[in-house]
Amino acid sequence: MDLQQLLDDICAGAASHYGQGRVADYIPALASVAPAQFGIAIHTLEGDLYSSGQAQKRFSIQSISKAFSLTMAIHRHGDELWQRVGKEPSGTAFNSLVQLEFEKGIPRNPFINAGALVVADSLCSRLSAPVHAMLETVRLMAGTASITIDRKVADSEYEHRYRNAAMANLMKSFGNFENEVDRVLRAYFSYCALSMNCVELARAFSFLAADGRCPQSGRQWLTKRQTQQLNALLLTSGLYDAAGDFAYRVGMPGKSGVGGGIMAVVPGRFTVCVWAPELNEYGNSVVGLWALEELSKALDLSLF
Repeated sequence: MDLQQLLDDICAGAASHYGQGRVADYIPALASVAPAQFGIAIHTLEGDLYSSGQAQKRFSIQSISKAFSLTMAIHRHGDELWQRVGKEPSGTAFNSLVQLEFEKGIPRNPFINAGALVVADSLCSRLSAPVHAMLETVRLMAGTASITIDRKVADSEYEHRYRNAAMANLMKSFGNFENEVDRVLRAYFSYCALSMNCVELARAFSFLAADGRCPQSGRQWLTKRQTQQLNALLLTSGLYDAAGDFAYRVGMPGKSGVGGGIMAVVPGRFTVCVWAPELNEYGNSVVGLWALEELSKALDLSLF
């Protein structure tokens, strides 16, 4: 199938789905994003790039960054990391305090907020400059030196940090948090405020489709086994408490963010990123989900 034509057809159909969600207004810096936008990009393991719509327009990647930080933490801590965070779907909201209290400060998985905070804490324990290390790592993965952190978004999230601070302090009370809460929060919000586009994200995550090895540079970010495990976690927990619906509709490992982006992996073939800022009640892009479902059906991509 002509991939470029397929992406153009999906892009043309996206407009009919505008207006079915709303942008993330609980983060003031994201509330002003124009809702009726869509971009999609595919990066193959052969190095071919296909894109359509606003695939070159940067946006706040938000929780997609959790896949980057987890990769960095696994690279540095290995299996030791899993003593502090679980591997199970949460079944509750991504910022739930009730589940964290019930499970004595051990987050259910690394993609809910509490789990991502533990991952950020683990990086702060190993890195003297965790924000700089993240930025340089993502630039290397994407092959783009101009990627930046949107300080306005990061500062906006920090100003409304109270629920995340509560999670961090609760985990500290259970002995599952090593660093000063404020330092980790600053790093965590900076990760979420990375500004990237669909093309850059599809390229940056290509190692997840290639057994942990970056097709562009040849750098081995994770072992083959670690890559398989990370993809498994993305499939079961990558789309908040709607991961089951994503597996049912799309059938690929993926990670979403409330900035409207979703990245997904087809192991051995390519990575894809979509962006459309209107979200459903679970915090996932309405048009992005539709587009990935259309792509999966057209190319028979479901792992099942």
